[in-house]
Amino acid sequence: MKKTLLIALLTGIFATAAHAQSSVTLYGLIDTGLTYTSNQKETGSTAGHSKFGMTDASINPDRFGLRGSEDLGGGLKAMFALENGFTLTNGALGQHGLLFGRQAFAGLSSDQLGTVTFGRQYDSVVDYLAPLAGAGAAKGGVFFGHPYDNDNLQNTMRINNAVKYASPNYNGWRFGSLYGFSNAAGGFSDNRAYSFGTSYNNGPFRFAASYLQLNNGGSDANLAGATDSLVNPAGQVTGSDSTFSAGQQRTFGAGFDYAFGPATVGFVFTETKLENATGINNTSASPIPLANSSLRFDNYEVNAVYNVTRAFAVTGSYTFTDGSSSLAGASSPKWNQFNLLLDYALSRRTDVYVEGQFQHVSGGGTVFTADINGLSPSATSSQVAVTAGLRTRF
Repeated sequence: MKKTLLIALLTGIFATAAHAQSSVTLYGLIDTGLTYTSNQKETGSTAGHSKFGMTDASINPDRFGLRGSEDLGGGLKAMFALENGFTLTNGALGQHGLLFGRQAFAGLSSDQLGTVTFGRQYDSVVDYLAPLAGAGAAKGGVFFGHPYDNDNLQNTMRINNAVKYASPNYNGWRFGSLYGFSNAAGGFSDNRAYSFGTSYNNGPFRFAASYLQLNNGGSDANLAGATDSLVNPAGQVTGSDSTFSAGQQRTFGAGFDYAFGPATVGFVFTETKLENATGINNTSASPIPLANSSLRFDNYEVNAVYNVTRAFAVTGSYTFTDGSSSLAGASSPKWNQFNLLLDYALSRRTDVYVEGQFQHVSGGGTVFTADINGLSPSATSSQVAVTAGLRTRF
């Protein structure tokens, strides 16, 4: 009898210990509000109309996910993440209907050597540079994004078939890289991606730099490659997870911020160059045709966050985007955008906010009108948006 009790006790202890070495977490975020938008372009017309309606994801896109890890011993862990994006206002799946369109990866993590993961993942611009930008999810969010999210600071685009490495933290310094395979026989560079970046965060000063390159992204040349495309039954590309459809996209940038007392100020510069570009996909209207042109966006952003109290914060930014293109009548588009966000935390997980944006475009001709990221394009060169919202995390 005593032996039976001892065996049962030891079995229970070992089972508990084994269970404690593994963990799975369900998490999520919901962000919704009411938004006024000026000059919204009406479908099938060139006229602009004011709009007041329910929106979602003005700061952070809605999501829920599972992440887990298993301790393999010796500082080594197996890990995974499956993250779904959705639209709260109608319950639809995000990322063109993908079940785990935001992230889906598995890998190994070592305390000494770093982390290697495989799957659908964020690039190094998102991982390293975005936390310093007002256009990134950590500060201002979606509506603060640079025109068309041309530099992917708002992680409009993910990379499929990706192998990613992230280093350990060396006294505040980190670095990493990513490669997205084309998965095409005889077309190694046909819809592939690669990216790398670094950051330093130690004390009040933060710095980051990153680079991203896509080859033949956002086209129907290789639908199983590094970026997604939507194709209708007739075989036509009707949408894309990639911000642009282009023969080549190169994005690089750097930035810093500095915290003193309750305030943080920062500056970010990014540049995106497109060659043989056929369209801009990241717009609520139909894709903007680019007629196989070249296009460049230089983004200069200043941002600031001031914590008035522990519960109340004010975030603001200004971005000047200097563009150039080979398109007739739109060779030198220039965007000016001002953003302001007032956020009040009701608890550690729930906050309410009011934010506003103003964007003005010059030199865009009929190709580039005002188009605040995440909202419908304007029929004119100017657009204003004001949002009152609620955000909660679980």
